[in-house]
Amino acid sequence: MLTLDRYIARQYFINVAALLLLLNAFVVITSVSLNFDEFLDAARKVEPEGAAGGGGLRTVLSATLLVVDIWVPRLVQLFTFLNGLVLVGAMGFTFAQLVRHRELVAMLAGGISLMRAARPVALVAGLMLGAQVLVQELVVPPMAPLLARSDRDAGKRDFLAFRVNLLPDGQGRVLLAKSFDPAGGVIEKLYVLERDAQGRAVRRITADRAVWDAQAKAWLLTRGEARRLRVPGEGVTTAESGLVEPLGRLSATVDPATLLSYQYRAFSQTMDSVSLIEASGLPGLQPDVREQLLRVFWGRLSGLCSTVLALAITLPFFLTREPRNMVTQSLKAAPVGLGCLLGGVIGASAPVPAELLPVGLAAFLPVLVMLPLAVAQLTSVKT
Repeated sequence: MLTLDRYIARQYFINVAALLLLLNAFVVITSVSLNFDEFLDAARKVEPEGAAGGGGLRTVLSATLLVVDIWVPRLVQLFTFLNGLVLVGAMGFTFAQLVRHRELVAMLAGGISLMRAARPVALVAGLMLGAQVLVQELVVPPMAPLLARSDRDAGKRDFLAFRVNLLPDGQGRVLLAKSFDPAGGVIEKLYVLERDAQGRAVRRITADRAVWDAQAKAWLLTRGEARRLRVPGEGVTTAESGLVEPLGRLSATVDPATLLSYQYRAFSQTMDSVSLIEASGLPGLQPDVREQLLRVFWGRLSGLCSTVLALAITLPFFLTREPRNMVTQSLKAAPVGLGCLLGGVIGASAPVPAELLPVGLAAFLPVLVMLPLAVAQLTSVKT
């Protein structure tokens, strides 16, 4: 029996590795072929000045290294998204091979149940899901700054501070900043537009640097100044519109916690589960951002369960006592498996009002739907 287990497990693992390789190659080749000019631009920027000879070849080689630099961390994260799909697809290929070579018939002739053939598949799938959890919790979080880069940022590493883009506060203002350092609560190159009730800009505030004062609940500005803007129909003269006032303090409802909450909204998929729970408990965090963080946390657990149930639901399509056309069986199983996986992802991430269901329970709605289907499918197998 161990020989049979090793044989099926080896076939399944080879199919999993082959599918991962093909899907990753397809994604990388498609993206690089469409955006290779951006890598070339980034390569020209990092080339030493005054380099002579072989410029074109050197640029191409540098761009190739930048492709590797940008896509290695992306492929690591991509594994966590594709793993469920690959496990279901590889399972179908594995049993299609067994049916085509009449190996399931030989098992039945030897008195071995068809469900027995599913044990090595379940074992390999469990190991792959365990690897997915380890990658998501231990490998992806340290790569978060690398995953935030665009293709033009290939080769860069200084992404601890992040840019603030068009962030509205509760006082009708819009904030922009070149960078915000979460560790020190420091903003570099602050730019603020104050707006009236109609949304028109009436005052512009700029500062080279802003440091958060927790006691005063304000930003302390370095070389801060405010310039009055002329608004048609508001009675502001041309002379008044150009006046510049020094400004040393800016009270704001946008504090470092709020800036982090907006940043966590974009980086929630790269955070480990402990950080998600800690971030969701930050005081002053906006309720919708808190729900988003909790939804990501519970969605990961729900996604693992959905993958297992998708395997259980599609498995009976291939466990047949007599040889069948595997193309037909695959065409039947494909929409079912894809529907289960996509339904699990969409259902777990879809926002549900907290008044109706808690975030944790809402994330597991797809699991509750698929569970009876999985039981019905597995009990329908004739072994």
